Amino acid sequence: MEPENSAIDGPAESSWESYRPPVPDTSHLITETEEPVDNLFSEKQMRLLTEPLYASWDPGRPFWVAANVGLYEALNAKAVVPDVFLSLDTTSEQAKEFGSKCYFFWDHGKPPEVVIEIVSNAEGGELERKLARYAKLHVDHYLVFDPFACLSSDPLQAYVLVAGAYEKRPRAGSYSTVAGLWLQLWDGAYEGQTDRWLRWALEGGAIIPTGAERAKTEARRADAEAERARGETARADALAARLRELGIDP
Repeated sequence: MEPENSAIDGPAESSWESYRPPVPDTSHLITETEEPVDNLFSEKQMRLLTEPLYASWDPGRPFWVAANVGLYEALNAKAVVPDVFLSLDTTSEQAKEFGSKCYFFWDHGKPPEVVIEIVSNAEGGELERKLARYAKLHVDHYLVFDPFACLSSDPLQAYVLVAGAYEKRPRAGSYSTVAGLWLQLWDGAYEGQTDRWLRWALEGGAIIPTGAERAKTEARRADAEAERARGETARADALAARLRELGIDP
């Protein structure tokens, strides 16, 4: 008589990583529309909040920062499309693996940690409808950048999720978010346009540079190093010449 075996039939070795639940049918979801891009400032601002992290930030963990990408909490829920979101420990490549064109919560196992809305008029509901929606989605940090004072005189308002509801942070020019990242106001030129922008920064206030800014900084550093080397060479040559005048072979 064969010994009883209570093990479930299947592979001898298995793990959660090797198991992938069935992918739900998302063909009915609208993941792209023909709506135009926002105004010139907003278009630049969104790029300024995405490109620098990929160009100059290395948190030692995966992340996904994107602009105008839809968030879906469930198959039967309407998408919400933030101007910018940041999600840690996941990437757009993971979405591609599941055949997704948007950020589906069931693919990534969580909502994004940070959502940013850029106000271009008074009709967007950033401080009412959208605020309530992001709280319902359990987004930890919600920031509203109002560069044209459409909603209030405060250009930057920040909210943090506490016990399922948003608490507004005291008025300030910079706010801590996640993974040592801050968001702060910055006056300067970006792509030939001088304005007040919202930018990512490190704790202490150091702005995370764009790829172009980083390249310029590195070029200036290389030029300074080359100038220093030329100065050292000139001083060495002058010293050698002086030693020869004194009859000393340098």
